[in-house]
Order: sequence, then C-alpha cells, then structure tokens
Amino acid sequence: MNPPASIAPPLANAVPRRIGWRAWYLRGLTWAFMLFTTARLVAYAPTVWAIVLSRDSSQHSLWTWLTWVGANVTMAAWLYEHNGQRLDKAIGVSLANAAACLLTTVVILWYR
Repeated sequence: MNPPASIAPPLANAVPRRIGWRAWYLRGLTWAFMLFTTARLVAYAPTVWAIVLSRDSSQHSLWTWLTWVGANVTMAAWLYEHNGQRLDKAIGVSLANAAACLLTTVVILWYR
C-alpha cells in the first residue's frame, strides 16, 4: 500500500539526508574501529617483548590473559552466529585479538 501523494514527497526528500549522514557516520565509525583495532594489536607487542627480554613473566596475570583469549574467541563466535554464520571483518579482528592474547599467554607460560 502506497502513502498518499501529499505525504510521499516530503518523506522522500527527508530520507536521503538521513541516509547521507548515517553513511558518513558509519564510514567514520568503521575507520575508527580499524584504527583502534590496529593500535590494540600493536599494543600487545611491548608486553610480549618485555617478557622475552626480561625472561620474567611474574608481573603478568595468566588469569587475565586467558580471560581475554576467551572473551575474544567467544565474541568472534557470537558475531559469527549473529551474522548468519558468515565471516566479516569484525570476526577477523576478534580472532586476531584472540591470537595476540594467546601468544602473550604462551610467552607468560614459557617463562614461568
């Protein structure tokens, strides 16, 4: 059922503006997500490097790093299931974070 002609033109004119703003917002949000995700992945390196150089992992909580591995893996699984069992960038990011946390966990265990 189509709306009356007197309602359709104003609504038709309002929708592109809203979609245009939303498209810019979503584009900006995507770039911010990618920027902070990249920074987060890079931020794991100093911790791993410090443990390897000092050969001392006693200052790092194994429980915390295992929790982060689990949180990232389950987030990837949750996204996968809620995305129609299709992979996307967000799932890849969660798995990359899980891998970085797992690497840190392995390094902590190696030096314990």
